[in-house]
Amino acid sequence: MNEAVEAGLWGLFGGSALLLGASIVYVAQLPQRVIAAVMAIGSGVLISTVAFDLMDDAYARGGLDSTALGFLGGAAAYTVANVLVSRAGGKHRKRSGSNARESQASVASGAGLAIAIGALLDGIPESVVIGVSLLEGSGVSTAAVVAVFLSNVPEGLSSAAGMRSAGRRPAYVFGVWGAITAASGLAALLGNVALAGADPDLIAATTAIAAGAILAMLVDTMIPEAAEETHELSGLITVGGFLLAFMLSKLGG
Repeated sequence: MNEAVEAGLWGLFGGSALLLGASIVYVAQLPQRVIAAVMAIGSGVLISTVAFDLMDDAYARGGLDSTALGFLGGAAAYTVANVLVSRAGGKHRKRSGSNARESQASVASGAGLAIAIGALLDGIPESVVIGVSLLEGSGVSTAAVVAVFLSNVPEGLSSAAGMRSAGRRPAYVFGVWGAITAASGLAALLGNVALAGADPDLIAATTAIAAGAILAMLVDTMIPEAAEETHELSGLITVGGFLLAFMLSKLGG
C-alpha cells in the first residue's frame, strides 16, 4: 500500500473515535467516571508518546536546537489558538462530567462551530504525528494511534451530547464529526507527503511542534477533566495509560 494512503487511513482510524463517541450518546448511558477514566488513560498514553516517541525522534533527527524551538513553538501556537477558541465558546469541548452542562450550553448558544474548530485544533497535531511516524519505514507508531483514538472518544461523546441537548438532529451531529474525522485522515496524509524526503531538521521541528501542542492540550483540557471525575484514582489510571504506551513502544521497536 502507498505510504501516504496508509497514513491517511490511520489518521481516519484515529479520528473515527469521534464518531464512536457520538454514537455512544445515542445507544448507551455511560457513567461519567468511566468516560473520565478513558480520558485519564488517553492522557497517560499521550504523555508517554510525547516523551518516548516524539521528542526522542525529534532529538535524534535534528538535535536539541530544532527540538526545543519546535516544542516551545508548538505549545505557544496551541495556547494562542486555544484561547481564541475558548473565548468563542469552545472552552468545554472535552467536558464529560459536571461541566458538560457548560459544553451543552455553549452549543445551545451557537458556539457549536467553536467546539468543532476546537476539535480540529486538538486533532490535527495528533494526525500529523501519525503521518510522520511512517516516514521511518518501520510502520505506524502503535502508541500514537492508540493515544489519538483514546483521546477522541470522550470529546466526541461530550460534544455530541451537547449538540443533541441543543436540539441538533443526528444528521447534523454525525455530519460535523464525520467531516472532522475526514480532516484527521487528510492531515495525516498531508503530513506524510509534505515531509517525505524533507531535511531532518524540518522533520524534527515539525515533530516537536506537534509534541508541544499535544502536551499543552493535555494540561489545558484532558487532565483537568479526568482528575475532576476520577478524583484520587486519576493519577493511578494515568500511570496505567503511560505504562501501556511505554510497553507498546518497546514491543513495537
